Amino acid sequence: MKILILGAGVTGSSVAEALASEENEIIVIDFRQELLDALKERFDIGTVAGNAAHPSILEQAEVEKADMVIAVTDSDETNMLACMIINTLYSRPKTIARVRAIDYLKNPKLFGPDGVPVDIVISPEQMVMESIRNLIEFPGVLHISDFAGGRVRLFSVKVIADGFLTGKKIKTLKERLSDGKTRVVAIFRQGNPLCVTGEASIETGDEVFFVAPRNEVRRVLKELNKLEDPLKRIIIAGGGHIGKRLALALEDGHQVKIIEKESRRANKIANDLSNTVVLLGDCSDEALLMDESIDSADLFCAITDNDGVNIISASLAKSLGARKTICLINHLSFTKLLPGTGIDVIVLPNQETLGSILKHVRRGDVAQVTSLCGGTAEAIEAIAHENDSEESVVGRRVDTINFPAGIVLGALIRNQEVISVHHDTVFKEGDHVVMFAMEKKLVANIEQTFQRIR
Repeated sequence: MKILILGAGVTGSSVAEALASEENEIIVIDFRQELLDALKERFDIGTVAGNAAHPSILEQAEVEKADMVIAVTDSDETNMLACMIINTLYSRPKTIARVRAIDYLKNPKLFGPDGVPVDIVISPEQMVMESIRNLIEFPGVLHISDFAGGRVRLFSVKVIADGFLTGKKIKTLKERLSDGKTRVVAIFRQGNPLCVTGEASIETGDEVFFVAPRNEVRRVLKELNKLEDPLKRIIIAGGGHIGKRLALALEDGHQVKIIEKESRRANKIANDLSNTVVLLGDCSDEALLMDESIDSADLFCAITDNDGVNIISASLAKSLGARKTICLINHLSFTKLLPGTGIDVIVLPNQETLGSILKHVRRGDVAQVTSLCGGTAEAIEAIAHENDSEESVVGRRVDTINFPAGIVLGALIRNQEVISVHHDTVFKEGDHVVMFAMEKKLVANIEQTFQRIR
């Protein structure tokens, strides 16, 4: 597939990295030559220097031959204009545009059939906000994401010393969680995936991934002794796009404070928020945190646009007594600084964005993708179809599907209902199948098996 990526910033670079490793032809456009040069040194891609919304620059990148254009520059206006130009002058490329500002997104007509001609609009800030809100709803998990329209959830927990999971074998967990719909789909030990079998043993420090029906998640966490008390008193560090969205989502049911260092932004969000206290100041100022009773806060959420500030402020808040801390990190390499900081959960915005893009790039009939473990693994919701290929799962029993080791069946949704999966379950046309691929190289097997061909 030939893909044009507009923008070589943090998001554009992460998308280029993910797609370049999958035998796609990638061309990145940006006006910053130094960013393009850095990408070319790392990946086998093409680059074009210039304004991504200029027709001549798009032509230089051979946009007319592209299968997809992903507009993720730092400017909403550039992203939208580029897609408008492409849809006006060319018919072939599918266009995806990142739009960040709430003002553009709150009117559904703007990107409707008669609105701005963009095929797919993504809002990473909205996705990150929803991810954090899920973490607040279930404070005992490290990650949680939805599949099948929210009917199924994938979540992970950290194994602590002498905890319920420590030393347990998968087969004993199956007995404890014997509803037939909750499954262990992955175990990561020191960042490396382990083969999930009944005899696999869980150790302290492991991250264990489960798939369960939405209404079973709370029960499962209770069984695992991971159902923690609700988070009510929340301090948000950073009043940007994500911080404002999060406050809007939480302020009616929680006690929310935002710390914002830029006075104009602080005044704006104070006017837009009804039940949130907005503080002008530095979120890494110990005196300010102490004055705001950080030791009685249930959650300190560091989501500024500066990774260093997030790490420092979240670590400081934890040391001063905050019950739980969430830290947003844009650069994956910064995660190496986290051991010893006490930070409870990290959120990787680029990982959230990547999943929303990958579901449109995948060659099979894919409804949802979540990128996990720094982009090394994926959870995929694919739709089963009867076709002329020998790989089709329709009409076959689960125990006859020979996926390679590392692909684990998580859930089966039929007619919008989550059904129990056993060795003799037979796949039917239109089934939605949620799978965990522990390594990205395994995704091709899923794509081939779930292609819509006759």
